[in-house]
Amino acid sequence: MSPLVFDPCGDLPVGTTVLEASAGTGKTHTIASLATRYVAEGVARIDELMLVTFGRAATVELRERVRERFVGTAAGLGDPVTARSSADPVLVLLATGSDAEVAARRDLLAHAVADFDAATIATTHGFCLQMLAGLGITADVDPDLTFIDSAADVTAEAVSDLYLRAYGRPDSPVPPLTLAAAVRLGGNAVSDREARLEPRDAVPDSEADVRRRLAEATRVQVALRKRGRRLMDYDDLLVHLRDALVDPATAAGARARIRSRYAVVMVDEFQDTDPVQWEILESAFHGERTMVLIGDPKQAIYAFRGADVVTYLLAVGSADTSATLGTNWRSDAPLLGALEHVMGGVALGDERIVVHPVGAAHQGRRLRGAPTTAALRLRVVERDAVTPGKDAVLKVDTVRPFVARDVAGDIAALLAAGAALVHADGARPVRPG
Repeated sequence: MSPLVFDPCGDLPVGTTVLEASAGTGKTHTIASLATRYVAEGVARIDELMLVTFGRAATVELRERVRERFVGTAAGLGDPVTARSSADPVLVLLATGSDAEVAARRDLLAHAVADFDAATIATTHGFCLQMLAGLGITADVDPDLTFIDSAADVTAEAVSDLYLRAYGRPDSPVPPLTLAAAVRLGGNAVSDREARLEPRDAVPDSEADVRRRLAEATRVQVALRKRGRRLMDYDDLLVHLRDALVDPATAAGARARIRSRYAVVMVDEFQDTDPVQWEILESAFHGERTMVLIGDPKQAIYAFRGADVVTYLLAVGSADTSATLGTNWRSDAPLLGALEHVMGGVALGDERIVVHPVGAAHQGRRLRGAPTTAALRLRVVERDAVTPGKDAVLKVDTVRPFVARDVAGDIAALLAAGAALVHADGARPVRPG
């Protein structure tokens, strides 16, 4: 069954809504449009909005895009008659109504632009830092802690001490792994501290048993050393805030204080949210505030940092509404049709993560004069050409050189061909950028 396609001009989302947004379907544009509508329609003031995204660069871009949307929409509403014939459906929607209604929406947006610095547009860690500061003693965080970007140095030191303690004497047993391997192991255990360490039933003193015990000891030592030196890293922010929101002694007050600040919460790149981040969002806002979660489980790439697509699926399961963004604004219809032919309906690792069809905003082919007119080409790499032996499994590192050569070759050929990109105002030559 095809999923519900989200209409940015339909009823504003309430409760918890998950929007699946495939590549090119306009996640940032959708967030900016929804933020504009929430403010213009009086659902939330600018200081009652919280927009969360994954990285600092994305946060800067999102802030600029939302502000541009507010400014442009407010300007458009200054001339409602012209606005109603705009190609922007959100502007048309907000320009529809009595003169007093349209003027009120324009005033709300104008005030939001003037007070735009009051908006909370931050990374997850930035949001957590703000919330911890606001919670004060409720979050059990010392005010004179030193914030560090990474605990890698502390981890390497802790692992080295543990390793020397176990294997540094002349009569010590032969270590089952090198010090460098032990440091990598400890770093992985600390960077994903919510992961369960296995195996629990390994033969005592076997390599598996030693590795698990080393990982456990590293976690304990790093926590002790950071606390003793009054250090805090990004992951500590998440854990401290999560604990304040779920601890029976502090949960009610901490949740109420955070909720009192926000009416609408929107999270971009939600597929890269880890279990602790979801616990924070769920305990603070689910069922109490409007929360819109936008992401694409097909693009979940941060498992190595603790992000888990299972978290995305949990959110989908508990959401009040789920929908997809149905139009691709980036790619032409021939490419989307070819990809649909190859990948359409495929489940990627879970029956709930399916490649759904998307419509194309660009029906024709905009690239003219390219060396090839094929919308999609497949590279076939013979297994024996890269990994001798029929039973070998191809790894990403093995095939990456083929990808690099193909992409470089395509770019060079395209630039040499004198190809042009057709757009509404004519055509421009393809050039490096």
